[in-house]
Amino acid sequence: MVTITLSTVLPHMRPPPCPTQLNCQEATSSQLHIVYVSLLLTALGAGGIRPCVVPFSADQFDMTKKSVASRKWNIFNWYFFFMGLASLSALTIVVYIQDNLSWGWGLAIPTIAMLISIVVFVLGSPLYKHVKPGGSPLIRLVQVIVAAVKKRKEVLPEDPNLLYQNKELDATISLEGRLLHSDQFKWLDKAAIVTEEERRDPNASSPNLWKLVTVHRVEELKSMIRTLPIWSSGILLITATAHLNSFVIQQARTMDRHLSRSFQISPANMSVFSVLTMMTGVILYERLFVPIARRFTGNPVGITCLQRMGIGFMINIIATMISALVEIKRKAVAAEYNLLDDPKSIIPISVFWLVPQYFLHGMADVFASVGIFEFLIDQSPESMRSSATALYCVITAIGSYVATLMVTLVHKYSGKENNWLPDRNLNRGKLDYYYWFVSGIQVINLIYFVLCSWFYTCKPLEETCEGNNDIDLEEFNERISSANSNDGHKDNDDK
Repeated sequence: MVTITLSTVLPHMRPPPCPTQLNCQEATSSQLHIVYVSLLLTALGAGGIRPCVVPFSADQFDMTKKSVASRKWNIFNWYFFFMGLASLSALTIVVYIQDNLSWGWGLAIPTIAMLISIVVFVLGSPLYKHVKPGGSPLIRLVQVIVAAVKKRKEVLPEDPNLLYQNKELDATISLEGRLLHSDQFKWLDKAAIVTEEERRDPNASSPNLWKLVTVHRVEELKSMIRTLPIWSSGILLITATAHLNSFVIQQARTMDRHLSRSFQISPANMSVFSVLTMMTGVILYERLFVPIARRFTGNPVGITCLQRMGIGFMINIIATMISALVEIKRKAVAAEYNLLDDPKSIIPISVFWLVPQYFLHGMADVFASVGIFEFLIDQSPESMRSSATALYCVITAIGSYVATLMVTLVHKYSGKENNWLPDRNLNRGKLDYYYWFVSGIQVINLIYFVLCSWFYTCKPLEETCEGNNDIDLEEFNERISSANSNDGHKDNDDK
């Protein structure tokens, strides 16, 4: 942030001013490299902060099943509220300063805000609840796969209680309770089979985790695998909203944007309506919707994460359909005033025709985006919450790339004369066809989501209670010997 701010202030780090906008001197390669490196560092910094903010906040609360209440879960809603507040500030205050004062001050303000946030974060460190690190979660997942492959020829015991468990070994990664054995993906259970050689191992209390892992660690991998189908359904949500920053802005440029005779709204600032709706919707969801829903469902948080996501997906479909209808209306007015072949003229239709779709997309974020985020945090193992948050960021990235791919393919294969997405004259295009196409894909995605939700199994978590349920290999030897002894008695009785 400091580097990119300096690149707009120091003369030798930027091209010279060009008031006439004619024959302007381009930036040198070294100046461009400074900008690119600054953006790269900003992305790396955001990658370190965003996946950890919510898990760190969740660590400050008791997230066990007995203590879960709506006030514990509103951290997800408030996270999106403050993210929206930051976006709103960037779209209004920062943009206004950049346009009317200077780019230097426009970039200096976020930099100063970032420095202040770092100071506040450090000063608050004595008040934080610090959770002891439990090692790399990715390495644990790989260890489960490697151990299962090594024991692929072993036979699973009929009694899952004979699989290896060690509460002391899993203590740092199961503060809210260990994950219980589930019947899905049984092949992975082979990683927790205790072989004869391992039972005779003198270092039984600390096994080689590349050969033998606990049931809890196996279930960690199972939990992550189970979330992937639900996670993937969120990709098309981002794809469907990507046009708000592209085609809708192009539409707004051709429409009457005057709020008064002397003031008109910028096309890029139309996103303010979506952000404001999301911020307001998050508050109303927490204060109004949850208490009402709780009366009918008995759920402390009103509705489940999956139900919240499903509602958001449906709202998003309606928003895209309205986008198509508004585009039909815009072109009809353009045809009425003979402006179809004049893409630079302002069509006499208010830009506020675009507000309903922004409103609905904001409401879709309240339900779907927050719901996906909450689902990933809730259903991922507690030691992998930062990884789950990173998965949400991956959804945003993949969804944006899919949107770009869709636009490219539609532009390429929708014909040259009647192209849906023409390069120069949007009035002669068929943007409404594209919106109907995206709506259809979202309907298919909703069906896919419902099917995945129908077959989804929540992670099995033990209730935390007093007492020591630690089981090591020596206890397993006694348990297996007892089981074998009982089998022998049964055989004698049969004889």
